[in-house]
Amino acid sequence: MLQIASPALLDHYLGISRLLAGQPDFRSAIRAVAAEVAHIVPHDHLDVCVVMVDGKYHTAYETGMETAWGGLSAAPVSNSPIRTLLWGDVDFLLTDDATTDERFHFEGAFKRPIVEQSLKSRLHVPMKVQGDIIAALSCSSQTPGLYTMEDVAKARAIADLLSPYFFALRAAEQAQRSAIVEAEARAREEGLRQGALKLTEALEQERQRIGMDLHDQTLADLTRMARRVERLSKTGDITAEALESLSRGLQHCMQDLRQIIEEAKPSILQLFGLAQALENHLDRSIRESGLPIQWTLTDDSEGALETLEQTVSIALFRIAQEAINNAVRHAQATSIIVHLRVEDSRIAIDICDDGEGLKGPEGRIGGGIDNMRTRARLISARFAVGPGQCNVGTRVSVSLTLPRRSGPTEGERGAMEARQ
Repeated sequence: MLQIASPALLDHYLGISRLLAGQPDFRSAIRAVAAEVAHIVPHDHLDVCVVMVDGKYHTAYETGMETAWGGLSAAPVSNSPIRTLLWGDVDFLLTDDATTDERFHFEGAFKRPIVEQSLKSRLHVPMKVQGDIIAALSCSSQTPGLYTMEDVAKARAIADLLSPYFFALRAAEQAQRSAIVEAEARAREEGLRQGALKLTEALEQERQRIGMDLHDQTLADLTRMARRVERLSKTGDITAEALESLSRGLQHCMQDLRQIIEEAKPSILQLFGLAQALENHLDRSIRESGLPIQWTLTDDSEGALETLEQTVSIALFRIAQEAINNAVRHAQATSIIVHLRVEDSRIAIDICDDGEGLKGPEGRIGGGIDNMRTRARLISARFAVGPGQCNVGTRVSVSLTLPRRSGPTEGERGAMEARQ
């Protein structure tokens, strides 16, 4: 039962109930009732400290003085100066001078606002729903010795009025947060599904490309040489010149096969690592193009590339390979710069050129950029493509969080075995 001292106080209690109606969030609710609360319990600072559903964290919504408490989005209950109240160890907290009261000054306590704002008189009561503490109502004043047990009773009555509304707000906020998390999870799942489909299509295209290369190059060469051997065997005209021609043809055929295999499976990556594989691909691509392109590759990864799983390394290699190929074949660039680095516990690869830049929203080759983006998504990496420095050329960037070390990775084991 509420112990109402006078009709005037009753009117203020009813005013609190009326002002709560329709308030959409914690902050607007506490600010709406602050004036009515001040008529019942005078204060310089008023806040409601809401305990999150997990019980481990809390956040404060304040009015009157603005303090560092109001800037907390989530702080451990264990660091709150009123943790004993939030844990249910005490029924209330009442002090004449919180700046010197040892209950508010333990190791790790977030007590700075008490000292900075000189919040001496402090009164705290729990806000409960079905016996569980969901929050705490706190009244503070710079005047020492202001509050009495009579104020504690009044504050409890106010807390009883606020508790159901704040409980509903907390439940609504939790439901909204859960809905957002679920929506993000579904979006990620759908993104991965679409990414897997795109990558499957890309792999099928790659398989068809390899098949066409084998048919158009290797098989055609072998067929031509087989017919030549057949003619020589029939005519018996097997001369040194004819054998030398056949030998050159076989060497050319083997070279084509090596090129097809190298593009299908980056063996240098497995043997010597990502940086060496990219440098080799960059050098070979530019050399074979015959274009006067200057290039540099800088490895500032500090050995972090060696911590990546082989599947991740291959995905990063394919992304960088596509970016390099685009720059060499389509950009008409005179310079390509590849930079491998570690920043904020993330490994990053940047490929920059000074060429024509992106010709449309999907870049120079839409399918290639889609494939790069898909590969990045499937290894949970960030991917970005846009103008280079001073809006010249194109910059392709991919980065991902470094894994924690726990012994040799799959890639390192494969590399060590290959070197042995």
